[in-house]
Parts: sequence; structure tokens; C-alpha cells
Amino acid sequence: MTGFLLRWAVAFGLLTLTFNPTAWNYLDWSRRSYGEQTPLIVLLGLLLLMGYVIYLRATFRSIGGFGMIMVIAVVAALFWVLYDYGLLTVRDESEMVWLGLLVLSLVLGIGLSWSHVRRRLSGQSDMDDVSE
Repeated sequence: MTGFLLRWAVAFGLLTLTFNPTAWNYLDWSRRSYGEQTPLIVLLGLLLLMGYVIYLRATFRSIGGFGMIMVIAVVAALFWVLYDYGLLTVRDESEMVWLGLLVLSLVLGIGLSWSHVRRRLSGQSDMDDVSE
């Protein structure tokens, strides 16, 4: 469980560093500072891109596109139930953005963790997990 929480937290950090409803994110900063800090913007953009490549590649390999859609659907249904029972209220657009970031980070966290879960449940390893 600790491994999943770490993978999810890194995914959430990656997404919120890239964009969030506050002014403290890569996209807003890079638009404001493009002329003065172009080399730093490029470097940090490439580092963020590397993080996305790692997470997206692992997620597509472990759960695939259909699995990603299923995770989004389950989390959306959970939010719907919470909203319907009055346990979740959404007052403004920024709360919707934060919920969206939470959903996407859960998809990436589950995608990166799925091989570990499958191995524990079934006892079978993925081909990438087998040492030569």
C-alpha cells in the first residue's frame, strides 16, 4: 500500500506541477517568463515530459486504454455517489479542476502499480518482471 501511495503522490505532483488552478504551475509560469527564462523553461519542460513518458508508458502497458477508461469511470461513479448523498459538494471551477487532477493522478498511480497488484493476486509476473 505504501508503494501505491508513493506512486500516486508522484503522479499527483507531476500533474499539479504542470497545471493547477493557482498561479503556481509550470504552464502559467512559462507563459509569463518565456522571454527571460527560456532555457530554464525548456529544461523543466523536458523533465516534466520525462515524467509523463514514464507514467503513461507504464500505464498503457499495464492497464491499457480500456483500463484507463474503466478507472476514470469507476472514480467518476464514486464521485457521483458521494455528490448524490451530499458528501461531496462542488462550488466552483477550481474544485472541478482539483477533482480532475485527483482522477488523472489515480489513473496514473494505478497504472504504475498494476503489475505489482497483479503479481500479488495471481502469482504471475509480467514479461518485463522476469529477470534474464
